[in-house]
Amino acid sequence: MVMQFTLHQENDSLALRCAGRLLLRHAAEAPCLFVGQGRESMEMYRGNFAIEDYVEERSALRTLAVTQDGDDATLTFARHAGDAPQLVLAVQSTPHGVHLVVRYAAPGWNRLWLRLPAEKDEHVWGCGEQMSYFDLRGRHFPLWTSEPGVGRDKSTHLTWQADVTSKSGGDYYHTNYPQPSFISSQRYCLHAETTAYADFDFRQPDFHELQFWAMPERLEFMLADSFADLVGVVSQRFGRQPQLPAWLQNGAMLGLKGGEDHARAILAQAQEHGLPVSALWCEDWVGLRQTSFGKRLFWDWRWQPQRYPDLKNWIADLARQDIRFLGYVNPYLCNDGVLYQEALRQGFLATATDGGAYLVDFGEFDCGVVDFTNPAAALWFEERILRQEMLDFGLSGWMADFGEYLPIDLRLHNGADARLMHNAWPPLWAEVNARAIERADKTGDATFFMRAGYTGVQAHCPLLWAGDQSVDFSRHDGLQTVICGALSSGLLGNAYHHSDIGGYTSLFGNLRTAELFQRWTEMAVFTSMMRTHEGNRPDENFQFYQDRDVLRHFARMTRLHVALAPYIRSLAEDAVARGLPLQRPLFLHHEGDRATYAIQDQYLFGPDLLVAPVHAAGAARWSAYLPQGDAWIHLWSGAAFDGGQRVEVDAPLGQPPVFVRRGCAQQDFFLSLAA
Repeated sequence: MVMQFTLHQENDSLALRCAGRLLLRHAAEAPCLFVGQGRESMEMYRGNFAIEDYVEERSALRTLAVTQDGDDATLTFARHAGDAPQLVLAVQSTPHGVHLVVRYAAPGWNRLWLRLPAEKDEHVWGCGEQMSYFDLRGRHFPLWTSEPGVGRDKSTHLTWQADVTSKSGGDYYHTNYPQPSFISSQRYCLHAETTAYADFDFRQPDFHELQFWAMPERLEFMLADSFADLVGVVSQRFGRQPQLPAWLQNGAMLGLKGGEDHARAILAQAQEHGLPVSALWCEDWVGLRQTSFGKRLFWDWRWQPQRYPDLKNWIADLARQDIRFLGYVNPYLCNDGVLYQEALRQGFLATATDGGAYLVDFGEFDCGVVDFTNPAAALWFEERILRQEMLDFGLSGWMADFGEYLPIDLRLHNGADARLMHNAWPPLWAEVNARAIERADKTGDATFFMRAGYTGVQAHCPLLWAGDQSVDFSRHDGLQTVICGALSSGLLGNAYHHSDIGGYTSLFGNLRTAELFQRWTEMAVFTSMMRTHEGNRPDENFQFYQDRDVLRHFARMTRLHVALAPYIRSLAEDAVARGLPLQRPLFLHHEGDRATYAIQDQYLFGPDLLVAPVHAAGAARWSAYLPQGDAWIHLWSGAAFDGGQRVEVDAPLGQPPVFVRRGCAQQDFFLSLAA
């Protein structure tokens, strides 16, 4: 069965509708399509891009001819009556909507602008993982995977310092994980099948304008009667993620990079304080190098015995305690390492355009790019590194970092333009990792987590992490941004999300506090997993093991997460079956309450828990909006509130604002957790 669309044509005007939604509107005086030529300038510096465009020509396609062919149709656009066709779209019905397939584009055009009808009070979400704004209405969003930047707010001194010292300040739209897909409050999703640079502009009251720097293959409209059903359709389109490994809920994953003696000592300290530990994540298993940014890893993905002299035996000992060991890897090889020479000899590295060697500056060390468009190179990385050096050694997973760094001025094995492969790189990187685990027969047991993404990463990456937030409460780069990131990416099929507890990036005197760590911990309880990170400057920043009160708080919150394991497993089963994320926007279950549509600093953890994390320093009370249609019980006080109002509750450390949906099947279980 397919959905039926209707085309209403009158002279040069057209309206395309499906399931009651107006999806496309065209008239000669208000065309929906423009073609053009542009000349872009792109400069990459350590994963940050300076991008500009000079538009040389932009032409409206005012004339339209329509031909019907059974259930499908063809739209032929020209600039004026009698002109040659400039763009031909095939309109095709699908089981969940309609596709506009680009059948022909006149040669010479390298820009396309598409206008979609919008409603004045419409809300829009998605575009990958957006960290600053959940509701995208009123802003535009360039879609290009990159470093997100430090501070991400051009009005702050921190961002200015990052810009002038290293071109790394970032802005609200910078993200590791863009995707040319958005969900409308009209209950449809629009996805553009392209890897080209794009800019989705939601600033106009009556149309959305989508810009592409190459002709997309097709535009996909997916529709459903409810938001929950729509998210399921979208998840099915991009690929369902596997079940979360059950061991992730056995406790906190401790991120440590001080060598084996340090890790052993912190683990013992944690266990003495009753802190459940699911795993040790020791990214420095490969060794360290010191740079001006801080302590960096040695990017030669092999065990470094000087830092972990007894690692293999220790991994076995940890396993007997039901504690896993995880490491770190990325798709680049430092040129002063052994693996770089292996890859170079076998022709597995991308080259300069003239065929010579190509190196990327990662900040005081240079690396080669493993060319995953070469099947032999991808297989070598899977078997030589991920299998032999990691899985066979005993690792249960890793951070799969840096998928967003592919330069645009190199030559790839498949001959594709690197500018079109740049956004495609994160899914390729995810696929390499997933295949290695699958071929080792460890899918659902071993795992990896990524920050980079693009269309299709959902089918391969089992777990997102939110990237490198600043170690603070700042509006655009601090604690609350990971909530926004979870909600936006979750609507597009990324069911599992988490973040570095306490943040990562410490620069220019910006240092993590004990309070920040505690508030971040309280939020992390109600996510897919809990994982700490010592940060880029561990010696200068607060660590949980430095303060007994913080360690006790951390242990108590982690025990709460462990107690929630049966509920989390049920949500993960729901993710596999229906594609629903664990962290959900309020409107996913409260569609009739439009006051929920723009809320981005609180979320539903499944259908029955409402979480409103404290994301400001010094707060002792906190407000939360409770959606209409249900009554809610404050977890810690037992006070009941009707929905459809904003309430304020006490929020001391150790009592994050959490509300239980009254009457839910597990109400008594949830309330018992506060005892």
